[in-house]
Amino acid sequence: MSSVPEGLRYSKEHEWVKLDGDVATVGITHFAQDQLGDVVFVELPAAGASVRQFASLGVVESVKAASDVYSPVSGEVVERNVKVIESPELVNTAPYGDGWLVKVKLADKGEVEKLLSAGDYRSHIGDTAAGGD
Repeated sequence: MSSVPEGLRYSKEHEWVKLDGDVATVGITHFAQDQLGDVVFVELPAAGASVRQFASLGVVESVKAASDVYSPVSGEVVERNVKVIESPELVNTAPYGDGWLVKVKLADKGEVEKLLSAGDYRSHIGDTAAGGD
C-alpha cells in the first residue's frame, strides 16, 4: 500500500488536506510521522482560532524533536482532534485516519487547488512506491 493516498491534497511541508464541502480536515503525512519518530505530544489551536495558509498551526513533538505543523489552508478551526491530544501516538499509527489534527472552515477554497496532488507529493518526497527502507 502506498503511503500517499489518492484523493487528498498535500503541502510541501508534509501536511495533507481532505475536503468535505468547505471544511478541510488536516493532518501530517505518513512520511512526516515516519521522519519524526514516536510522537509524544501534540499542541493544536482551539476551535474558533484563525489559521493562515503555510503559517504555523500547532506543534508535534516526538522523542527526536519538536516540529511546527503548518496549515495548508486559511480559515477558522471548527474542530481539533481531542483524541490525538490525549493519545499522540495516533499520529504515528493512523496519520490519515484517527490521527488527523484539525478541521478548518475554508476562507478560500481556491487555496486547495494550489496544493500538491498525490502524484506530485510522491515526487516531492522521492517516493517511487517501490518500498523504501
